[in-house]
Amino acid sequence: MLTLSRNVVIPGNEIELTAIRAQGAGGQHVNKASTAIHLRFDIRASSLPEYYKERLLALNHHLVTADGVVIIKAQEYRSQELNREAALARLAALIQQAMVVEKTRRATKPSKGAKLRRLEGKVRKGATKALRGKVIP
Repeated sequence: MLTLSRNVVIPGNEIELTAIRAQGAGGQHVNKASTAIHLRFDIRASSLPEYYKERLLALNHHLVTADGVVIIKAQEYRSQELNREAALARLAALIQQAMVVEKTRRATKPSKGAKLRRLEGKVRKGATKALRGKVIP
């Protein structure tokens, strides 16, 4: 069971966790122990509220497939339990990231005073550069 908020909970039977062998260095241990975790979560078949499902499916993220399945592979730790916790934490972070609504940008105009200050600065800079020219005797 994965608790996202007071109202939103994902039951454990909707998250498919599989232990697989990890990649990379690790000596003999990596060849005989299945410590990595492969997490699969089907967004469309889940019990998440519709709003959550829409936001997750609209999210253009490399962990979400075109079929609407979240696939996470956790192999940072040498312990299967730590990798399981890491995979669940990454799933929770992904869902919470999808729920953040960004503020819409409202276009603004520079004030009249700001325009005047900008133009005065340009005139001052031009006058300084004009003084740098050759001195004619």
